[in-house]
Amino acid sequence: MSSVPLKNILKLVDPKQTTEIRRSAIVVLGELGQREGDTSEAIHECLRDTDQGIRLASIVAIGQLKIDAALPELLEKIKHGGLESELAADAVAKLGVKGRKALQDLMGKVAPGLRKYIASSLAASGADRADADALKILQDKDPAVVEAALGSMMGSIPNLGASQRKALADQLIELVSNKKQPIATSMEAAALKLLAVFDDPRIGKILWERVQPGRNPDIRMAALQSIGKFTTSPNKEQLAILFGCACEPDFRMAAPALMMLKNVKVTDKSLNDWLVLFKAVDSATRQFAMDKLEGFDTPELAGALLPLIRSSDRKFAEAATRKLTELESGRKLLSEALLEAETPDQYWQYARMLVPIAKQYPARWRDTVFKKLTKYIEENDRRADSLVFLMGETDAGDLRERLETFAVELRKKKAYERAYPFLRTLARDPACGMSARFELATVGLKLSAKDFSEDSRAKDTCLHSFSTLLQHQQNDEEIFQQLEKVKWLEPEDLYYLGFHFADHEARHKKFASLVLKLVVKRSPKSKLGQNAKAKLKTSGLQ
Repeated sequence: MSSVPLKNILKLVDPKQTTEIRRSAIVVLGELGQREGDTSEAIHECLRDTDQGIRLASIVAIGQLKIDAALPELLEKIKHGGLESELAADAVAKLGVKGRKALQDLMGKVAPGLRKYIASSLAASGADRADADALKILQDKDPAVVEAALGSMMGSIPNLGASQRKALADQLIELVSNKKQPIATSMEAAALKLLAVFDDPRIGKILWERVQPGRNPDIRMAALQSIGKFTTSPNKEQLAILFGCACEPDFRMAAPALMMLKNVKVTDKSLNDWLVLFKAVDSATRQFAMDKLEGFDTPELAGALLPLIRSSDRKFAEAATRKLTELESGRKLLSEALLEAETPDQYWQYARMLVPIAKQYPARWRDTVFKKLTKYIEENDRRADSLVFLMGETDAGDLRERLETFAVELRKKKAYERAYPFLRTLARDPACGMSARFELATVGLKLSAKDFSEDSRAKDTCLHSFSTLLQHQQNDEEIFQQLEKVKWLEPEDLYYLGFHFADHEARHKKFASLVLKLVVKRSPKSKLGQNAKAKLKTSGLQ
């Protein structure tokens, strides 16, 4: 450009022009990069203008034109903070060695909040020149300074030429790889973030080394956040490292590992390696594993899911439960877990889970469950309640039939004490039939202590059972006819029954009379027979 047009542009900087025209002219002069004539002086003069827009434009132009004479005033502006301070720091950094040295000297003299402006400018300038000194800023103890410098350098790297990029990458690699002179953790973390901007194949190995367990957490995190760019298909060793990171309690560590694992295909061969994710502290990692392994159905997968149904995260526990019940291996495992559980609470948990799917099990499964149920009933073990619930919810009729058949077989063997708990369990079901309730009443009568005191008889459950039976029949003779067929009841059992109803059940006098007469019939000459006659007489039942 000739000097005539330049002079014409300089005229537009004159204070007589409007602020907008002056600011535009300053911008154009800075972009032209020519300092002929009075350009430098005119722009320098604008640095003192009363309009901030003019001052800001002049600061930028001073840096572009490298007007050294403005250095003292620029340094002064840096001390005052604000946008002018930030732009002034950038302009000084562009003034060459003298400007950069001035910034370095100023770093220790300004307020902490202003140091980040200086650091950012020095770092950007250093990146442009692949200057090793600029990397020293990353060692600053102030996190804000390091962050500003790091951001500035990362923004400058894409604009560097190939040779400059390689030179800076070499310096960074040498910096983090120098075992004789190890750098501070904060600087190494910053350097790793910078390396991630490059496309250098050497960087992947450096990052993987720093993700290894045992390394400083900040270093591991910095490396992990960048490693995905350099590894698209992790090998077995690298996958193991990622699994470990994904299980870390700090989700800042787990998240980038999960992002990488998201793109890794699970195979039948590698499936078991993925199961370690179910041991993660964070439920998000466990949920990721569940989603990732969708479509697989193995005993190992079911075994890894089983402990998760007791997770404190209720939503996740429900998801694990649904998943288990969907898997064939899961349903099998739940059945096994039910029968091997140690506490009533565990039994209840498994029983509730199995109710919706129990009908899918083969018939022999109910045989196995009932066998366990009979054991618990005989041992008066509270785990029996959950099995009664499970079998009742899935086929109540079958359970009633099994319990009654089992109890009657025991009673026929005169194992009355063993039979009674099964009849009592059966009677809890409102749908229990009269035949089973009659069995309960008669077996209970056989086992009764037969204490004739009024208080004892009021508490005797067998007497209550007979009372209930009588209330549900149209007449007392129906119950008596069944009772008459029970040959295994002794006269003393019948006398106790008849004696009670003769005293306290006026509405069932007929039943009492029939029972006492049966005692007389079966044992006419015995003392019981005589007592029965006397009771009939005193009660007016003859």
